[in-house]
Amino acid sequence: MHARVLDEGDRALVAELLARDPVGNCFVASRVDAGILSLGPGELWGYPAHAPRALLHVGANIVAVNPDDEALDAFTEDLGRWRRFVAIVGPTPVALGLWRRLTRRYGRPYAEPRLVRERQFLMARSAPSPAAPDPRVRRARASDYDSYLAGAVAMYREELDEDPLATNFAGYRRYVRSLIDARRAFAITDDGEVVFKADLGAVSPAVAQVQGVWVAPRLRGQGLSVPAMAAVTNAIVEDGRIASLYVNDFNTPAVSCYRSCGYAIVDELASVLY
Repeated sequence: MHARVLDEGDRALVAELLARDPVGNCFVASRVDAGILSLGPGELWGYPAHAPRALLHVGANIVAVNPDDEALDAFTEDLGRWRRFVAIVGPTPVALGLWRRLTRRYGRPYAEPRLVRERQFLMARSAPSPAAPDPRVRRARASDYDSYLAGAVAMYREELDEDPLATNFAGYRRYVRSLIDARRAFAITDDGEVVFKADLGAVSPAVAQVQGVWVAPRLRGQGLSVPAMAAVTNAIVEDGRIASLYVNDFNTPAVSCYRSCGYAIVDELASVLY
């Protein structure tokens, strides 16, 4: 390998690289916090091997940190011909640059993704939302599970045109339950039905990334999303973290909602999904 697999002995170096962009590096920082340097699953690579200045998270998601062209070339060689991941995510020139290198080098295993999102806004908010929060927003409970799962599946179908229960029935159900158990799921309920949901996907010591935002279709256009997201944002900020999220550039209603909640665009990302 041109890179090497990093371990606990590299923790200080990794922390220094991740701290350069806490919001952009939230996912990788969350994996370090979860023990990837010693326990897995997945690996964290560093390039060059003798004195890493760039990182690559290698797992279900491929995410590069601070790479230049030389590092992307090296990571391309080290990833090899056989694709074992399901997504490449990161700043637009980084994610698309790595995908194009892999496609040129190895062809078909990388050349036919299911979906490419070339422009997604990475947004962040470090202070309470200027919008009035909805007092009904709370952490989801175990008793909300069935309805929360239904909302999560509906959101996934709308966003990715795929049913997560059809591709990973038990795994997706476990994942949603783990969000609730870890108090990383927020909800508004109406007569026992979850009508708004939002999850915290990646959580690092400094940042929490909101994902899975969904409003029941019958309630859309009624002004629910801004106060609900304001409440989620405030909960993150009150917990001492920066609130962040990313959203497709063409999702005008969602971008407008997040702007109303005080979020600003801090970068542009791309996602290549297989």
